[in-house]
Amino acid sequence: HGVLRLVLELDGEVVRSVQPHLGYLHRGMEKIAEGMTYHQFIPYTDRLDYVASLSNNVAFALAVEKLIDVEVPPRAQVIRVICCELSRISAHLLWLGTHALDLGAATVFFHTFREREVLCDLFQELTGARMTTSYTRVGGLAADASESFLSGTRKFADRFSARMDEYEDLLTQNPIWLQRTRDIGILPLQTALDLGVTGPNLRASGMGWDLRKEHPYSGYEDYEFDIPVGRVGDVYDRYLVRIEEMRQSNRIVQQGLDRLPEGPVLAELPAVVLPQKERVLTGMEELIQQFMIVTEGIRPPKGEVYQSIEAPKGELGFYIISEGEPCPYRLRIRSPSFVNLQAIPQLTVGLLVADVVAVIASLDPIMGEVDR
Repeated sequence: HGVLRLVLELDGEVVRSVQPHLGYLHRGMEKIAEGMTYHQFIPYTDRLDYVASLSNNVAFALAVEKLIDVEVPPRAQVIRVICCELSRISAHLLWLGTHALDLGAATVFFHTFREREVLCDLFQELTGARMTTSYTRVGGLAADASESFLSGTRKFADRFSARMDEYEDLLTQNPIWLQRTRDIGILPLQTALDLGVTGPNLRASGMGWDLRKEHPYSGYEDYEFDIPVGRVGDVYDRYLVRIEEMRQSNRIVQQGLDRLPEGPVLAELPAVVLPQKERVLTGMEELIQQFMIVTEGIRPPKGEVYQSIEAPKGELGFYIISEGEPCPYRLRIRSPSFVNLQAIPQLTVGLLVADVVAVIASLDPIMGEVDR
């Protein structure tokens, strides 16, 4: 799982202590943001949870939009929701395939990547890229969704439930899978809350906390979907929660396709004023001004905001301080994987070494968003 390193103290094959070592990527994204305009920083958000780039883009754009108080067009909001849920499915498919592979179930990996390949093709149709999409813009989207993307997404959503049944046939009642996951790595609810664990890992411990329900954004309050909750908080519950989340995400995608309105996908943004006296601009100067909005950037008012979304790994938040300049004065990223990894010592002490592998996989960390 990336550059995660755990130093274990063992008594035979029983874990007596665990020390996670993080920070081997040294990306420094938060500091880089201070020298970038708000639009220029969008591609950097792709590289956080890089298997859910579209979600990261939306989280950052929502924070900036909150700062400048701009309303995103309805069509763009629905497309954003579709993108976020497709990203959740794609990220969970990668988790499921690699989780099963970690525990010796190689067949599942090929099944999940069959569907993930289709999703990557859809992302390429929509954004021009399969992983690092940079599709969202402050105020909306870089471009409208094509008919081929919408029809392809509809086709994927219609058949995905049957694919989910295949995954469950392979794993959910498999006696070896049950032996490797049940009552392994139990995370009590209070411990999860004390550590700040969010997302599927928190819901598997028994709390139905989901930002799409608790603090809706992008119109999520208008969609019907359920929040799966576990009972024990073990590796098996974390598996069941993500399985059901994929079904619910597919349900949201279908609702988004059904209600997609017509209209623009980019709002009018407060433009950067060119260093000239006020006068009527020629056609070429208007084009230059639009170019400046992207390259020099918008100028938000002074202030600070925090905005978070329910990303596939948990609560992904952006805290921005603005001094009225084209670049953020300070930017802080609340990445769920970094926080969730705090739980590893509590989950693994007393287990066998082989069980540590199952616990790590069940937390679904992506190291790209850990060392920011």
